[in-house]
Amino acid sequence: MKALFIGGTGTISAAITKQLLAQGCELYLLNRGHRNDALPEGAHIIQADIHDEEQVAGLIADLRFDVVADFIAFVPEHLERDYRLFKDRTKQFMFISSASAYQSPLSDYLITEGTPLSNPYWEYSRNKIACEDYLMKQYREQGFPVTIVRPSHTYDERSIPLGVHGSKGSWQVAKRMLENKPVIIHGDGTSLWTMTHNRDFAKGFIGLMGNIHAIGESVHITSDESVTWNQIYEIIADALGVKLNAVHVASEFLDACSKEDFRGSLLGDKANTVVFNNAKLKRLVPDFVATTRVDQGIKETVQYILAHPEHQTEDPEFDSWCDKVVQALQEAAERIKG
Repeated sequence: MKALFIGGTGTISAAITKQLLAQGCELYLLNRGHRNDALPEGAHIIQADIHDEEQVAGLIADLRFDVVADFIAFVPEHLERDYRLFKDRTKQFMFISSASAYQSPLSDYLITEGTPLSNPYWEYSRNKIACEDYLMKQYREQGFPVTIVRPSHTYDERSIPLGVHGSKGSWQVAKRMLENKPVIIHGDGTSLWTMTHNRDFAKGFIGLMGNIHAIGESVHITSDESVTWNQIYEIIADALGVKLNAVHVASEFLDACSKEDFRGSLLGDKANTVVFNNAKLKRLVPDFVATTRVDQGIKETVQYILAHPEHQTEDPEFDSWCDKVVQALQEAAERIKG
């Protein structure tokens, strides 16, 4: 198989890249070259900015692919460019959308690919929906061979998967745990959530590549395991070897008092219970099974980050904000009690 990835080094795509190269795929990566040093040998690098359409067109003029996948398209204009570049150069075009595009709030907790797409809380999700609409229009009217993939919360060894964190990543929450400081969990922590290790996601994605039955289809790729946010934070604390000091805070309150987009990431996503029906993926990729249990995956991630200080990015602003939120709740409770 001859494939081109636009990106190829991010949380989702890096594992796919590694597995494909191990399988002997003729893989091309089109990116700016910022993170290629971490890749195994074997990939053909096309170093360019995908937004420079004229340059990219010249670099790929003599190339044809079985699969082209864009991991960094976020608005319809990106897909319009991709269509112009690849409409005659690939047998399959794969777009990475998002499971946050599904109806929010859900009318049925069990999500299938037939669940309506609607998210009034998060512009990111609405943009992904618009991207899907554009691509399906090209499939219906022009025969453009599209496959839409919807990841949910996918993680790797470089970042601890969390609900509430600052703009600089997840380390500050782990640091608060290590210091026995209160850690914020949105809501009451009992809603269900699904996390998927990028190794497992890669298996499903590769099974869709070159798959004639995936053309014109939308498919989500997730684990079958669902856990509560309370369980997730307990798993993280256990992996760190500390006792969890949790403070539960309403998602609406967190959004109201933060500069972060918690309206989108919480109210439009993580505050809702999500359980996925993966029957469609398993029909298209019969041997797919997610084998990394969430407690195993998180423990692996925590161990990796503890051993790699370069991933321990502190976030003093977020830390201070957490203290203020916790203090405000304590003071409010004391005033009400008199």
